[in-house]
Amino acid sequence: MWEKHKLSEAQLEAYEADGFLDAIPCLCPAQLERLRGDLVELSDPDHPANALWHEFHSNEAPAESGTVLMHALGAWRISEAFHDLLFHPALLVPAIQAMGLCDTRGVRLLHDQLFCKPARAGAVVAWHQDLSYWTRFSPSAFLTVHVALDDQSSENGALHYVAGSHRWPLLPVTSRHFGDMESIRSVLDREQAAQLDACRCVRLRAGQVSIHHPLSVHGSFGNRSAGPRRAAVVNLAADGVVINTSRGPVLSGAPDLPKGTPLGGFLHPLLGSMPAGAQATAAPPCSVAKHYPATDAWADEDEDEDASAGQVAAPGADA
Repeated sequence: MWEKHKLSEAQLEAYEADGFLDAIPCLCPAQLERLRGDLVELSDPDHPANALWHEFHSNEAPAESGTVLMHALGAWRISEAFHDLLFHPALLVPAIQAMGLCDTRGVRLLHDQLFCKPARAGAVVAWHQDLSYWTRFSPSAFLTVHVALDDQSSENGALHYVAGSHRWPLLPVTSRHFGDMESIRSVLDREQAAQLDACRCVRLRAGQVSIHHPLSVHGSFGNRSAGPRRAAVVNLAADGVVINTSRGPVLSGAPDLPKGTPLGGFLHPLLGSMPAGAQATAAPPCSVAKHYPATDAWADEDEDEDASAGQVAAPGADA
């Protein structure tokens, strides 16, 4: 049931060479529409569950830009559809493979994100490396999954990647709130700047995902199209990643985890694993059903899936 979601050797080689991989199928039309419907409700600044957001910015773009970027962390705590997305086998299996975690340990949620660019006024997301924001952990065993909720193109603000930049050293954050697209050039050498100039536009269809290495330089330009450009992002960490500094909570509203503590707890659940000699499995249901119970709501929406393939776990303590 999970085998069909595995990446081919050619895909894994492409990821190793470029630091990203695109056009991975993930969502069926019914799943996509459920996420879009929940997103409409989540975008309301007066949503009754807003206290569960780790961050919510109805517009994180600079005021002087005249553009809009809705950016939020924590949708999985509020929406059943975004919760279930974390445990989707079509998302987890390629991620576990690309992270080299097959036959070893599983993956945990670091945090999720929403990025929404409205029609004709969608803002840029400046060039950056995700790892620049995650320096409090060791080892640096992360991967990002970008889930397209709309078709993405150069016109509406698709992701762009710098191929091979996952071999670059860690760069500083040069645009904290994403607004200065070209600010990264201030820390690049001539060769890196040339690679940036040769960046690749990733044109995803709605329901497809791309995955990228934590050091891969990526960004997205504004939305000039007549429709929205919406995406969910799932940031994953290898089980066993440890907090290496004492700088306060990992996420706003989260309990402080002392230096030396493995990433874990109900805000960083174990999502799945691919143990030796067995098929990949989603984590079993957790005990905390504070927001949503365990559900297999997506299992019967893909006719090719075994009914158990969509089984997901409720947010809660470690599995």
